[in-house]
Amino acid sequence: MSSKLKKRSSDVSFGLSRWFRRIHTTTPSALVLTIAGIAYCVFLFGGGLYTLITHPASAYVGQTQILFLYPNISGQFVSDTIIACILYAFGFIGLLAIYQSTKSAYKPRQAYMLLVIGATFLILSYIFLEGSIAYKNSGGA
Repeated sequence: MSSKLKKRSSDVSFGLSRWFRRIHTTTPSALVLTIAGIAYCVFLFGGGLYTLITHPASAYVGQTQILFLYPNISGQFVSDTIIACILYAFGFIGLLAIYQSTKSAYKPRQAYMLLVIGATFLILSYIFLEGSIAYKNSGGA
């Protein structure tokens, strides 16, 4: 009986050591690390750290209006963070599309479409980010 138990325990320990060695020696790909780094930067630029530390309200719900953007530059709602992160991500996607358009020079139509789509994303995200900052500077008026 004890030999059976000993064999099972050795199999379990061997399996666990193999699993631990596999996890320990695994390295993530460059793409995964890049995406994680970009997501972290977008989170920080969007005000995610402020949101985690201060725990602001998600939005303001009045009797006649709902505010998703805080009407002053000194604070923000959770929805401010989400909107800013989405806009920064759109801007980065636009930059990626512009970069990919330079790689497909042998297909001019595809390169032109990627360039137009990327520039559109980049310009729209810039316009909306500047508009939200202008809205906050004006006091929500």
